[in-house]
Amino acid sequence: MSARPRALRAAFALAASVALALGAAAPAVSAAPVLPVAGGDHGWPHPDLAKTYEATKKYRSEEKAIADGFQRTDVCVEDTSDAKLGGMGYHYVNPANIGSTDPTRPAAVIYAEDHGDGKRKLVALEWVVPDTGQPVPRAFDRNFDGPDLIPGLGEVYSLHAWIYKKNPAGVFAPYNPRVHCGPCPK
Repeated sequence: MSARPRALRAAFALAASVALALGAAAPAVSAAPVLPVAGGDHGWPHPDLAKTYEATKKYRSEEKAIADGFQRTDVCVEDTSDAKLGGMGYHYVNPANIGSTDPTRPAAVIYAEDHGDGKRKLVALEWVVPDTGQPVPRAFDRNFDGPDLIPGLGEVYSLHAWIYKKNPAGVFAPYNPRVHCGPCPK
């Protein structure tokens, strides 16, 4: 089992607890990325990422994500190890999408602060699948990371897609060295 940062476990535990307490189960919707160019040649490593972009681009608006069932968290995830891998940002989790490998139904939309204006901007998406002893889940022709223990969810597999903020570590890397946690905007 890989070691996932304590802050990420706390963020998912908080989001899962809030979602369960509220009985949230809303349908999935859309968000926005490193913009594709005309003709669909966006440079992403898998063609299904274009479907992901179209389905999630409306989540550039935090309000739309929240209205569609994504539960806001105020825990910003950043690697604090000596490796200094960068950050993930703030996970907004939709419990109705946990377990999905559908490119259009991520379990989390991830925001990071724009240190220019202090507002949160959509940067990435994450799929989360509970480990039930099944083969490692796959999406975009790749295996999910994990399993990792997340309090409130148990052992899970996860996969990130950085389609809204360029990631020098790669589109599917868990951390982005260009994302850093700062104070939560008011």
